[in-house]
Amino acid sequence: MRKYLLIIFLSLFSFSAIHAEIEWSLSEDGTLTISGKGDMPDYTIKYEKGMTCVTAPWFPQKDKIKKVVIEDGVTGIGRYVFGECSSLTSITIPNSVTSIGDWAFEGCSGLTSVTIPNSVMAIGECAFYDSGLTSVTIPNSMTSVSGSAFKGCFSLTSITIPNSVTSIGGSAFEECTSLTSITIPNSVTSIERSAFRGCSSLASITIPNSVTNIGIFAFRECSSLTSVTIPNSVTNIELAAFRDCTSLTSITIPNSVTSVGYAAFGDCSNLTSITIPNSVASIGESAIARCSCLTSVTIPNSITSIGNYFFYGCKRLTSITIPDSVTRIGAYAFENCESLTSITFEGSTAPEFEKNAFKGVNKSISVYVPANGIEAYKKALGYYFEETSIQALQR
Repeated sequence: MRKYLLIIFLSLFSFSAIHAEIEWSLSEDGTLTISGKGDMPDYTIKYEKGMTCVTAPWFPQKDKIKKVVIEDGVTGIGRYVFGECSSLTSITIPNSVTSIGDWAFEGCSGLTSVTIPNSVMAIGECAFYDSGLTSVTIPNSMTSVSGSAFKGCFSLTSITIPNSVTSIGGSAFEECTSLTSITIPNSVTSIERSAFRGCSSLASITIPNSVTNIGIFAFRECSSLTSVTIPNSVTNIELAAFRDCTSLTSITIPNSVTSVGYAAFGDCSNLTSITIPNSVASIGESAIARCSCLTSVTIPNSITSIGNYFFYGCKRLTSITIPDSVTRIGAYAFENCESLTSITFEGSTAPEFEKNAFKGVNKSISVYVPANGIEAYKKALGYYFEETSIQALQR
């Protein structure tokens, strides 16, 4: 207890001594007024014996704070300054403020709206993490949305992103479970890791022609997403970018894309069709694993390897043609593709087949191969299919 009181005392002393031009007062009605000139100080969270101590001088009275008024002259809102002020419902930010620090409003569950003035050029990481915001307008003075800035804003239904923004940071809107739609402006070039992960109410998304990269987990677990348009500007779809989008029914990958990452569309259980263009040179393992409604897919002749678990659990896939460019089929690539009735190999030389490539596939299905390669295929596939199933491809 003595240590806790000492921390509070030192923080009070620090605020008045080091930041003498910034003053604060808390009225009986719960209005916290910040006045003066310059930046508010940054604070930190200290963990001692399981207790969280925030060094902002008003923190011991945080439950009394209902309204914050920052007066003109204050230029920066520091790190952690209003963290865990769960009774805070209103904040006034003047045009003099140019930055909002990391975790500044973290855990402000009663804060449903905030007007961010055009003077603000930077919003720090996790600035509004787990707050009660229902709508957000990003000012056009900003060029990027920082990582986790609005993560866990479960009540957020509306976001306005201006044309000044070029990058949406990692986890920027992760777990905003009430968000139903969003317009990404043409200025955005990159959607970073987990930017919209877990936005389970997001039904559709249009990615503008300016975007070149869709990051790791960018739209993972967007379980209400039924449609998505990927523009010709995109060159990379990274690891698990659309994994667990269980309402997505079809996807067209444009000719600009050269690589599709690990499990990029894995576990999209309602996906019935996917178009992979010839521009794609690399597709990661499990790219469409457990897409249990997928009935057909065309593998382009730009692909040289079908990765491990690629079609794993695609239980409704009925036929597949493997182009002559493919030299390797990975382990468990077609495991549990129980509806397969035919496989066509276009290459005269049998690919290398890894462990259990066709585990769980009916041994008596039709396997079509070039006539001059029948014996080689029988030798390579004898473990998986009956010898009589392997027959000459009619060209």
